[in-house]
Amino acid sequence: MATTAANPRTTERQSNQHLGSALTEAEQRYVAANPSSAALSSKARAALPGGNTRTTLHYDPFPLVMRGGAGSRVTDVDGHSYVDFINEYSAGVFGHSDPTIQAALKRAIDDGLTLGAPNIYEAELAGAISQRFPAIERLRFCNSGTEANLLALATARAVTGRAAVMVFNGAYHGSMLGFSHGASPLNMPIPFIHARYNDTAGATTAIATHAGELAAVLVEPMQGSAGGIAGTPEFLQGLRDACSSHGVLLIFDEVMTSRLSSGGLQGRLGIRPDMTTLGKYVGGGMSIGAFGGRAEIMDRFDPFRPDALPHGGTFNNNVLAMAAGHAAFAEVLTPPALDRMNTLGDSLRDRANALAAKHAFPVQMSGIGSIFGLHFHDGEIRSTADLAAAAQGREREIAQLKKLFQLDMFARGVYITRRIMGSLSLATGEADVALFLDALDEFLADRGTLIRQIVS
Repeated sequence: MATTAANPRTTERQSNQHLGSALTEAEQRYVAANPSSAALSSKARAALPGGNTRTTLHYDPFPLVMRGGAGSRVTDVDGHSYVDFINEYSAGVFGHSDPTIQAALKRAIDDGLTLGAPNIYEAELAGAISQRFPAIERLRFCNSGTEANLLALATARAVTGRAAVMVFNGAYHGSMLGFSHGASPLNMPIPFIHARYNDTAGATTAIATHAGELAAVLVEPMQGSAGGIAGTPEFLQGLRDACSSHGVLLIFDEVMTSRLSSGGLQGRLGIRPDMTTLGKYVGGGMSIGAFGGRAEIMDRFDPFRPDALPHGGTFNNNVLAMAAGHAAFAEVLTPPALDRMNTLGDSLRDRANALAAKHAFPVQMSGIGSIFGLHFHDGEIRSTADLAAAAQGREREIAQLKKLFQLDMFARGVYITRRIMGSLSLATGEADVALFLDALDEFLADRGTLIRQIVS
């Protein structure tokens, strides 16, 4: 039977107010509590560089190895149970082992997986998506959010005959479109024009200046991987207006944010992009991506046309993703269920910020609905530039503080990322949120001297 991760003694944590020694103690507890994860991580290095095939999941001294999950909880190979606030970096909208999705997967497996033909689920899933996202008049499936964004950009460049794309510092659009800490060396060789997020004047001026070469503006309505930094309505509407004025396609990357209402953030904001990209949860937990938009753009893929754009992909319509996605949209991911999840996320954020205010610490939780980021920061956060400017000269210490936070939360039975970006699922309940807030309250009380030393 799974056990909740052991809680370190508060008296020990209160007596240790030096960052280096506090981290050493927390790491020693973590290593001692997780020998099976340590052994499996070490063994994996024989075949995988660093024992890892997904950089996002790596943290030192080694990551927890999970054995399974049910509802709002995951259980590691050492038998510890955690409330899951990672939820597969927002892909895990449904929690773990949803019975409706499991049943759909079983039916699909029983009927056969690799049929080499259109299947009975894909048109139904596409129709359900178009119904929820009116801006997606037509769409095509692929295998990931990365693929969806790459294909959307390729489509925009083919349709407009222009090469350049505007992106925003701090953005993450997939493994080959990363701008979190400057441009990734693995990025596709596209001419990118960089702008600051939430800088309406700067971005719209750049669109006007580069309109002759600009195929598209690619933007997250909320920068998820950057820590839940929301685009202001004025900023996003400014992009819409500038793109319309200059014949540039506006692409909303809603791979993460589409879970924030039944019509995504574009629905909440009332802003209609030319194209939208989706991924993560849309396949009910299976690998999937989708890109779509205005009919006149997407109909360029119509194979009945003599000038059709080609788009293959053996698993674009894989049976598992199509079946699970259709069941999820039809029966699980209802508008009331989404509203409840996102309302609970708003409550978590409000109460977390109230705790920080109670302790008078420079800590704040950002985000919208069921996606959040926790920041050791004093002041407004409109872009990653605000975080970088405040952390200048203290980057290492803030990174260590985040590590300490993660290890302390693990010890309280809360599963959270090292960067402290998290999300809720449909299975997350009030008791789960209360556990998170209790652990946060204890962290703020016990580590307050360190927070003030580093951040203030």
